[in-house]
Amino acid sequence: MSRTDEHRERGAALLSVLLLVAVMAVIAAVMLERLNLATRLAANGQAMTQARLAATSAETLAMARIKALVDADPDKTVDRVGILGRTIPLPLGRAGIDARIEDAGNCFNVNSLVETNALNEFSLRPVALGQLRALMAGLAIPEGDAFPLSDAMADWIDSDDAAAPNGAEDAWYRAQPVPYRSAGRLIADVSELRAVKGMTPVLYERLRPWLCALPAAELSPVNINTLRVEQARLLSMLGPQAIPLARARAVIAGRPATGYATTEQAMRVLGAGSGEDGLNGGLPLNQLQVRSRWFLLTQTVTVDSVRLEEQALFDVGLNPPRVAARSWGGLDSR
Repeated sequence: MSRTDEHRERGAALLSVLLLVAVMAVIAAVMLERLNLATRLAANGQAMTQARLAATSAETLAMARIKALVDADPDKTVDRVGILGRTIPLPLGRAGIDARIEDAGNCFNVNSLVETNALNEFSLRPVALGQLRALMAGLAIPEGDAFPLSDAMADWIDSDDAAAPNGAEDAWYRAQPVPYRSAGRLIADVSELRAVKGMTPVLYERLRPWLCALPAAELSPVNINTLRVEQARLLSMLGPQAIPLARARAVIAGRPATGYATTEQAMRVLGAGSGEDGLNGGLPLNQLQVRSRWFLLTQTVTVDSVRLEEQALFDVGLNPPRVAARSWGGLDSR
């Protein structure tokens, strides 16, 4: 073999070795990247598990706080220690929790737009429709938008297929570019209202803070002892003719430190009467309350880079109290 051929063979061998090294380097880089990805996914999964466990622990703590609040007085619910309506930090191991407890009955319950009739079907409740329209008027929503939207919201929940004068039933929704149907049942989450005829992002943004979806077709059980002054519109909503907004604010601001002992006492201070249907200037019977049943826990849990948001609805009307509903994700995403 000549020296030239020997040099060529050595060069070819060197190129083969270099190529093999390059391939092995690429494989190693890919394997390391996948290993790093798997490590990050495992770490995130572990953090998410810890966040969910922390959220469950926060629910237990919140339930204890709420139970102490309602058990302090069997006749009325008064927030003497100030746990309602403010964010409370709860350090829990690696988890950082920001928790907020609200009286979940102080809102307009969209499911109150219907009531159960003799056939166990959902039919329109006129007094609730009037309260929703009063709330919309207080929020400066024009009648041209409020009346069609409120009718459509009631049609979305009721059992029949006959549209209200300004509402919409399945025939309208099926005619849309992407057809769908109305619910025909109680709403589980207020975000469902985004699909209702007449609901726009602007109207939803304005209404969302005032609405709730309690798992019962009952009028909003507003507790005058836990209402904040900025929520006075909810009190005025119950009887717009009987309770002007200015009077509602004054009554909440002048509330005794120990709260109103009975609904009758609160009604006398308000100067409002009651009636079976809440019409003719009166308030519906038993809607104004001095004791709360529903509470909402909103919490944000942070573990490392994982952020978890949860809402839990507590029903303290049961014995023992329990979580009636949970939802995940921030309100802004819903």
